[in-house]
Amino acid sequence: MLCRSGIKHSTKQIFGSETQTVMAQKGVQLDQGTFSCPICLDLLKDPVTVPCGHSYCLTCIETRWNTEDEEKVYSCPQCRQTFTPRPVLGKNTMLAVLAEEMKKTELPVAPADHCYAGPEDVACDVCTGRKRKACKSCLQCLASYCEEDLQPHFEAAPFKKHKLVEPSTKLQENVCSRHDEVMKIFCRTDQQSICYLCLMDEHKGHDTVTAAAQRIERQRELEGSRLNIQQRIQDSEKDVKLLQQEAEAINGSADKAVEYSEEMVTEMIRIMLKKGSDVKRQIRSQQETEVSRVKELQEKLEQEITDLKRRDAELQKLAHTEDHNQFLQDYPSLSGLSGSTHSSRIKTRPLRYFEDVTAAVSGVRDILQDVLREGWTNISQTGTDVLLSNPELKQEPEPKTIEKVQREKWQRISQTATEVDNLLSRPEPTTRAGFLKYSRLITLDPNTAHTMLLLSDGNRKATVMDQHESYSSHPDRFTGWWQVLSKGSLTGRSYWEVDWSGRIFIAVTYKNISRAGSAIECGFGHNDKSWALYCDNNSYNFWYNNVRTPVSGPWSSRVGVYLDHRAGILSFYSVSETMTLLHRVQATFAQPLHAGLYVTDKAELCKLK
Repeated sequence: MLCRSGIKHSTKQIFGSETQTVMAQKGVQLDQGTFSCPICLDLLKDPVTVPCGHSYCLTCIETRWNTEDEEKVYSCPQCRQTFTPRPVLGKNTMLAVLAEEMKKTELPVAPADHCYAGPEDVACDVCTGRKRKACKSCLQCLASYCEEDLQPHFEAAPFKKHKLVEPSTKLQENVCSRHDEVMKIFCRTDQQSICYLCLMDEHKGHDTVTAAAQRIERQRELEGSRLNIQQRIQDSEKDVKLLQQEAEAINGSADKAVEYSEEMVTEMIRIMLKKGSDVKRQIRSQQETEVSRVKELQEKLEQEITDLKRRDAELQKLAHTEDHNQFLQDYPSLSGLSGSTHSSRIKTRPLRYFEDVTAAVSGVRDILQDVLREGWTNISQTGTDVLLSNPELKQEPEPKTIEKVQREKWQRISQTATEVDNLLSRPEPTTRAGFLKYSRLITLDPNTAHTMLLLSDGNRKATVMDQHESYSSHPDRFTGWWQVLSKGSLTGRSYWEVDWSGRIFIAVTYKNISRAGSAIECGFGHNDKSWALYCDNNSYNFWYNNVRTPVSGPWSSRVGVYLDHRAGILSFYSVSETMTLLHRVQATFAQPLHAGLYVTDKAELCKLK
């Protein structure tokens, strides 16, 4: 501490040891609470003073104010005065020195009054003046003692055998009011405690035992009662825990439903934005393709017009030739006019190109509004039904009921939004690397394989055997045609390749194709449920609905299949060092498709990298 002259003095120098001694002698005592932090209740450490004048440990007030950072309003824990902005705290040097000196000098602290008896305490029967608290009561002396006055019971031999118990104000209840003797006997006949003199008088001949013996018997009954109560407590605690768990389940289910609803709304917004972006991109892509096609045809037609004008000029010149022999000589080379190579292939198209897309998007909007209206009505009704079905909370509510309804509605909306994709063709890959981006590891389903087919290599290879395989009976099995289906369905974009030998049908088909017997409708390509490319060593043919379409192209023992389910595109390629398109189909696929193979020798679904 600095005095006015700037010289540093300690607290001892300020107060002086003699001053401290005098203060102690005169009863002027410092209360430790004066130098204690109101928050931690310990001596101040690094004390600071807030603007209202109260002092705290630096760490305590900083920690307290850190919890108030969100509201940006800081208050004094004692007087509740608020400060904005957060005050800058400075160290209270004087309080710091005083608190430190208090630790070192150990100034007298006002003695606590806890040793004296209060209104609710048992007072010592021996103390004179202000009574101290009793720490024990003696059943023989029928008196209560503080720690100081109890010492003879530990030191003097006559007192060592006395029964000491916790302090009690009911000691006189152990004394017989008639004979003024301690009651050490219990009369079972009259169910009361008595003394020896009572036993010789009015309780003579009664059923009596010592109080200690009766205590043992009653103690057993007490333990039984306690066990019964404890069991009831445990049962009740279990019920409380079950009810608590049920409340937590209800709250958890509601929180989960709210969270899921928010996620679904966000997901729907994301889907709508993505679909809108996809539609825009696809329209622009198709616009570019169509404009490029038109410009290419336009350039070819303009070149054809130029050629025709030149030929017309030559013919006009020939027509004016007066030399008959020259005319007849030049006529064969000029008169043979080939047919148009371009204009005859141009078909007139309506001037409306993307109006159907616009109408479809409007239709999706209308469907979306209807589904949302119906969905929210059902969700609200479902939530009400869940609450009404459980009015007394005796059964756990089904937490996923609302969530399930929401999921079904959102899925329906998502599926409706994707219908626009079918109106716009998506560009097909042009290189094998592009196709491989959509490659699928397809495996064959043993439950569909004809019994003459052996599946191997992880169910990717099918080989025709000389005898039937021991497959178990299954309703999905082909029984007449040597055919097999893939295990999983195909949606979206998929690409796979087949190595084959002998003769083969490489197909895609709906799952509900007929399978029993050798009827023609069970074969791939011979019904309206399957599309198939037939391959042998000499030719290719495409089959659909029992109609054959000859296909030309380079022979290869490997065939690639590209499927865009949503766009309705199915393409077959001859795969060697290059890929050559064999046949492309544009169709509307109403169901998920499965890959299919009809095998006469062997075929394998290739692993693609």
